[in-house]
Amino acid sequence: MINTILTIALALIFLSIAIIIYRFMLGPSSVDRVISFDMMTIASISIIGIISYMSDRVIYLDIATVYGLLSFLAVIIIAKYLEKGL
Repeated sequence: MINTILTIALALIFLSIAIIIYRFMLGPSSVDRVISFDMMTIASISIIGIISYMSDRVIYLDIATVYGLLSFLAVIIIAKYLEKGL
């Protein structure tokens, strides 16, 4: 039962990533592109978490944590650059 729910969740996350990529390509401003980039990383972290649960490997959660921290730093640096430059 839980695997069915997680498979449906994965399908919905992949659908959301497709919509986010569409927004990333057509975003009228660079701020829209940064936000969509951040949303893609959040969606991919959730995919890594679901795959970690389904494969019963805890090491993937460490990878998701590091990926989340790097994504956070990247978005902060890009936002600082867009605001007033480095």
